[in-house]
Amino acid sequence: MTASAYATDTEKAISGALALLMHALFVALLVFGVTWQRREQPAMVVDLWNNLPQPPAPKAAPPPPPKPAPEPPKPVPKAEPKPVPKVEPKPAPKADIALKEKKEKERIAREQALAEKKEKERIAREKALAEKKKREEQARIEAAKQQQAKEAEEKRLAREQEEALKKLAAQQAAAREKLRSEYIEKIRGKIRRYIVEPPNLQGNPEVEFDVVLLPGGEVLGVKLKKGSSLAAYDNAVERAILKAQPLPLPPDPAMFKEFRELNLKFRPKEE
Repeated sequence: MTASAYATDTEKAISGALALLMHALFVALLVFGVTWQRREQPAMVVDLWNNLPQPPAPKAAPPPPPKPAPEPPKPVPKAEPKPVPKVEPKPAPKADIALKEKKEKERIAREQALAEKKEKERIAREKALAEKKKREEQARIEAAKQQQAKEAEEKRLAREQEEALKKLAAQQAAAREKLRSEYIEKIRGKIRRYIVEPPNLQGNPEVEFDVVLLPGGEVLGVKLKKGSSLAAYDNAVERAILKAQPLPLPPDPAMFKEFRELNLKFRPKEE
């Protein structure tokens, strides 16, 4: 809040009157000053202009001359092409002609020599290529012959080896069969020593037994396969088989499979 808010009405009226008075004095001073300046200024101005000389009257200038009318533009002539002068060849001297002919002959000779050289090189390359192909073909044929000879030799060796193996197998089989026959005959011989023939045995009947053996030669089983029609003789042979054990066997254990099951035949009178 300002101080005017707490002033009384009288104080406000006095302040307003003083402000009006100050404005009136300021306006009066302005009016007086302006009026005084207007009163002093005309005398000075009149004195100055009265002392100045009068200027001379200006002369009238002559009128300017009339401008000429512009000329129309002239047509520009077209430039015609100048004829090209023909240069006439100057006759060459005889020495220049001879030199040119010599150079031309030399050029032709060089070209011919180069062409002949290239042709010889081409023929040489073709010849070398043909010889190379011929050598390769001969090498291929020779390699094929060698391969055929090798295969034929391998077949011959394989055939001979096969024949040798067959021969060896046959020999081994024959030896085994011979050994087997020998031991079967030994077995039958030992059993015959234990056969007690019944009295009054007539004829020469044959009895057949299936015998199963153990690896040591012991008898595992005896079975009558075909009787002789004389039971007494059949029983006597069966008893002899049991008494003759262990029966003789080959020393090679691999051959026991051929003696595990035997078929033995006996007659009172062996042929």
